[in-house]
Amino acid sequence: MSDPRAYPDRPFLAVSAAIVRHGQVLVVRRARTPAQGLFTLPGGVVEAGETLAEAVVREVLEETSLTIEPVALAGHREVITRDAAQRVQRHFVIMAFAARWVAGEPQLSAELAEWRWLRPPQLSGLSTTEGLAAIVEAALRLFESE
Repeated sequence: MSDPRAYPDRPFLAVSAAIVRHGQVLVVRRARTPAQGLFTLPGGVVEAGETLAEAVVREVLEETSLTIEPVALAGHREVITRDAAQRVQRHFVIMAFAARWVAGEPQLSAELAEWRWLRPPQLSGLSTTEGLAAIVEAALRLFESE
C-alpha cells in the first residue's frame, strides 16, 4: 500500500499536544514512519472541516485514549524531508498545543510503541523529534500563571 502523504504536492497541516498533568508532559515513541522510534508529542493530520482544537482533541483520543483540553498554541514546527534526489518526500506544518489532561490513562495504539510522563530535564537523554524540548518548555510556561 502506498503512503498517500509521501511525495505530496502541498504541505499537510497537523497538530500535536504537549499534555500537562501534575507538572509532567506526555511523550510518545512512534511505532511507524514518519518519526519511527523517536519520542514526540501525540497528534496527527487535521481533517477537512475540523478546527485545530477539534483535531488535536480527536488525534490525542485516537492515539492515546486520553481526554484533553487544549489551552493555547505553544508553537509550531515544519518538517520537510527529501529523498536522495532532493525531491520533497514529506512536508508537514505542525501546530503544537499546550493541553491540560482531563481524563484517562495512556494506551498504546498502532501508532505508538511507548509512552512516558516526564519532566523537561528528562527529555535530554531521549531520541526526540527536532524542537520537542522547546515546545514542551513553551507549553509548561503557559501553565505557570495558573
